[in-house]
Amino acid sequence: MMLKILFLVGSYLVGSIPTGYIVVRLRAKKDIRQFGSRSTGATNVFRLTGLLYALPVIVVDVLKGFLAPYLAMHFFGDLRLALAAAALAVVGHCFPVYINFRGGKGVATTMGAFLYLCFPGALLSAAVFVLVIALTRYVSLGSLLGAFSYPVWTLFFNRVTGIFYGSALLALIIVFRHAGNIERLITGQERKLGQKDTVAQP
Repeated sequence: MMLKILFLVGSYLVGSIPTGYIVVRLRAKKDIRQFGSRSTGATNVFRLTGLLYALPVIVVDVLKGFLAPYLAMHFFGDLRLALAAAALAVVGHCFPVYINFRGGKGVATTMGAFLYLCFPGALLSAAVFVLVIALTRYVSLGSLLGAFSYPVWTLFFNRVTGIFYGSALLALIIVFRHAGNIERLITGQERKLGQKDTVAQP
């Protein structure tokens, strides 16, 4: 039991590694949370510094989400532990202990968990994400619809109830972190992909 508790704590701590914050701090000597959406995620990094610096952020953030459930199943063979570890990795990304609990919105880290839990479902969710962005240029809308499509795909591919509920919880975390985006989408004030930001949005 103690090993499992330590593993869950480790999942949160690894999830808390603020990749986007570190990249922008090294690249521009600035705190990314003072600009754009104030998020440490790859979308905000892309808007501020470009694709070259956003790509490593995406890769590391996805790995944080993937490794938590993968290692839980590899070492413990416990699906409930894997789901809890995935959730804590996402929570860590959103609320990182290292930078005063102000992090990203959890999309890439959640996708990493999805890739392990149900790979075909993750691919279809990614397709929804890309399609919505291609049609609307709203990354936030693509993130929301992609995340919510995933639990449905899991029912088609593996029919594991725990994964359905676990992925639904991850989707709800994304909704919580996108509350401001949802409000701006409703009012027509949400930024579209390609719009650069130099100051933080209230």
